Amino acid sequence: MAAEGQVISCHTVAAWNDQLLKGNESKKLMVVDFTASWCGPCRFIAPFLAELAKRLPVVTFLKSVAKDWNVEAMPTFVFLKEGKLVDKVVGAKRDELQQTIAKHNT
Repeated sequence: MAAEGQVISCHTVAAWNDQLLKGNESKKLMVVDFTASWCGPCRFIAPFLAELAKRLPVVTFLKSVAKDWNVEAMPTFVFLKEGKLVDKVVGAKRDELQQTIAKHNT
């Protein structure tokens, strides 16, 4: 299990459900990164996301599969709070990602 301050990869439905439940219980902002190994912009933004996870341990960062969330472009970042979708950022947009985290991390 990954500690706070890390990006947590969810490779199974069970792992995803476990992290989602923990996020709902903690009421923490969850940032879900829908990514793919073949995606150049995804590889570009990955180190920045890891840096954000270290700087913001009060936010849970997850990597997951896109099909259940109707993601059509990668990377896509979905922001959840208490199990509800509160925002979305499409593309490797550092500034917009930081601004959206700041907006919902209250």
